[in-house]
Amino acid sequence: MYQYQGIDDTIVGIATATGPGGIGIVRLSGGDAIGIAGKAFRPKNNKEISQCRSHIIHYGHVIDPRQKVDGEYEVIDEVLLSVMRGPKSYTAEDVVEIHCHGGSAAVKAVLETVLDAGARLAEPGEFTKRAFLNGRIDLTQAEAVLDIINAKTGAFLKVSTHQLKGELTAELEVVREDLMRVYTEIEAAVNFSEDDLDARGRAQIAGILNSGLGKIRRLLSSADQGRILKEGIKIVLCGRPNVGKSSLLNALLKTPRAIVSAVEGTTRDTIEETAQIKGVPLQLVDTAGILEPRDLIEEEAVKRSRMYIRGADLVVLMLDASRSLSSEDEKVIDGIEDQKVLVVVNKDDLEPVLREEDIAARLPGRPVVRVSAVKKKGLGALENAVLDLVLKTHSVDPHGLMISNLRHIQALKKCEEHIVESVNLLQRGDVLEVVSDDVKRAVNQLDAVTGKNIDENLIDQIFSSFCIGK
Repeated sequence: MYQYQGIDDTIVGIATATGPGGIGIVRLSGGDAIGIAGKAFRPKNNKEISQCRSHIIHYGHVIDPRQKVDGEYEVIDEVLLSVMRGPKSYTAEDVVEIHCHGGSAAVKAVLETVLDAGARLAEPGEFTKRAFLNGRIDLTQAEAVLDIINAKTGAFLKVSTHQLKGELTAELEVVREDLMRVYTEIEAAVNFSEDDLDARGRAQIAGILNSGLGKIRRLLSSADQGRILKEGIKIVLCGRPNVGKSSLLNALLKTPRAIVSAVEGTTRDTIEETAQIKGVPLQLVDTAGILEPRDLIEEEAVKRSRMYIRGADLVVLMLDASRSLSSEDEKVIDGIEDQKVLVVVNKDDLEPVLREEDIAARLPGRPVVRVSAVKKKGLGALENAVLDLVLKTHSVDPHGLMISNLRHIQALKKCEEHIVESVNLLQRGDVLEVVSDDVKRAVNQLDAVTGKNIDENLIDQIFSSFCIGK
């Protein structure tokens, strides 16, 4: 288990977002949090905060204990202060939160006063790291905290909340217990010859392993939807110039984000925006329609367009309903044939010229949706087609357990591999020591997810992505 060497000191950080606001919160945690806060806080009732009850709000002032004006300490700000004694606190240590006015000057002045009183500035994520190291939460819950902070949609917020409640750990613990039971039986058979496993015993152990394998695979099957809810569907709009990509972007965003013009090549660079379809986040990229760059700027725009197309979850190819497939359309199609493509025939309000059979001949099996971006026609069908292609369903249920963290996915895939190998070894009749080793490796991968067995550098890397006050 990772051991944190600086857990005995008291840390402080700003827990609210930077910039003007009604309230700013300066948070302390550690063995001397109450004592340090007491040096800078003067309660209105003159009662020492060391004598105050836990989880109660106290009114008073933060003062500068180094300066007096007319015999009185200089007041920094009028504040509310809460004391939360450990272990019933976020970090399981003594925690003090000072709620001051939200202006940047006020929050900074309170922070500096507390630092001068003896606290140390917290490192990014150190409050949550202490909660993990003190055993109040496991690593999946700690990572869920960051996911909740960064959640872009209500759907992913629900997914993250399930993990914060410890549901992923509970599911993995069931598998871990079964694996450890198998491991213990195999070790007993290895060390005590009278307990050797016959064919029936091997079959029973294989059955337990396969049961755990099923649970791991069910979790992994949710990874694509979990990742999409977290990061969004990466959708790239492409097509020849003046086909209506920018108009469609504006229609999906419900705001005039991109400049729309009858002049070809108006969009000379990629435009990235976010939107939602039924709670699922989208990363929309409107690419330049330039096919033959005329200068270095347009050459760079074409390079970026190709880069985004290669990394897309879905490429939306836009065609003009009022025109047959042109050589420019053909050139765009040549660059996306290996991608997942949704064909959107735009300008459906005009006299139709482009035939469905021409599209099918050039892009067989690709779904086709007809829209009019200008008239806002067919957008509902387009949204359903996007979800159907990427999620294989028209809706996402965020209430069930779902994994979205790449670290978790990689560890569970390795766990899956070790369980499969264990079953194969048992069925082949290989020596039990080898089977035991693979089972233990599978357990180690589960422990890496929850933080029971994890590298020190990885711990630091995970928490470094948090903000300082969390």
